[in-house]
Amino acid sequence: MKIPHYIGLEQARQVLAEMGVELNARQMKRAADKDATGQRRLPFFVDPIEGTLKIEKDTLVEIYKRLQNKAENEFRNRD
Repeated sequence: MKIPHYIGLEQARQVLAEMGVELNARQMKRAADKDATGQRRLPFFVDPIEGTLKIEKDTLVEIYKRLQNKAENEFRNRD
């Protein structure tokens, strides 16, 4: 079993930048903030000890990989 590695907003932004997804701090914050329905665009949670937003690093990377695969499959399957 792999030990989770939780990262904050800035670290998440850096991970995405390494993958070629360049976001500014405001865009990252918007993805982590709850919308009018109480949902977040990405599965950030409030760390109960620090009170800051965190996300599991591998989950963040997996979300982008899954969306990439979906886009490629839809492209291949178009008529």
